[in-house]
Amino acid sequence: MNSTKIIAQLAETPVVAAVKDAAGLARCLASNAPVVFVLHGSIVDIADTVGQIHKAGKAAIVHIDLIDGLAPREVAVDYIAQTTKADGIISTKPALVKHAKATGLVAIRRFFLLDSLALQSLEKQLTPDAADFIEILPGCMPKIIQKIVIKTTIPVIAGGLISDKEDVVSALNAGATAVSSTNPAVWNL
Repeated sequence: MNSTKIIAQLAETPVVAAVKDAAGLARCLASNAPVVFVLHGSIVDIADTVGQIHKAGKAAIVHIDLIDGLAPREVAVDYIAQTTKADGIISTKPALVKHAKATGLVAIRRFFLLDSLALQSLEKQLTPDAADFIEILPGCMPKIIQKIVIKTTIPVIAGGLISDKEDVVSALNAGATAVSSTNPAVWNL
C-alpha cells in the first residue's frame, strides 16, 4: 500500500492503532483503525504479525528500530519489505527512512520533541523528500503541531500521550493528518 492510499484511509479514520504487545495486536485487529504501527516483535515473529494485520484488512507499518534482531542498516529495511511484506516502516534514522522510500515502502520519520533544540533540528530536516509522513512525539502539543504543519508539506502524525478524544481533536484541529496511540479506547473514536 502506498502513502496516497494510507492518506485516504486516514482522511476517513484519522486514528492509528500503535501496538506494543500481542494483547494490543489482538485488540487492534477488531478496531476501526485502518493503519497499525507495530512497536514490538523480533525477526522471528514480525512476518506473522504483519500477516495478521493484513488479514484484518489493515495497513501494517513496522517501527524498524524496535524489532529485536534487526540492525540499523538498509538491509533491515530490505528484510521488512521482502520477508514481511509490510506496507512501510517507522524510524528515527534518516538513512533508513530514505532507503524505505527508495524501496517503495511508506516511510515515516519519528521525531521526539523534548525541547526547543529538538524542534529546531526537526525544522532543518523537513525537506519535501525526507519522508512520506513525520510522526512527532509527544502528540499532545497543539501549538507545536501547528508550527510544524505550517513549515512542511509532509503529513504529520501526532503520537505519544494521546489518551482521549480531547487529545485526538486537539491534534487534528492543529493540522495533524492523524494521531497514533497505544490506548485501545482511542482506536474506535
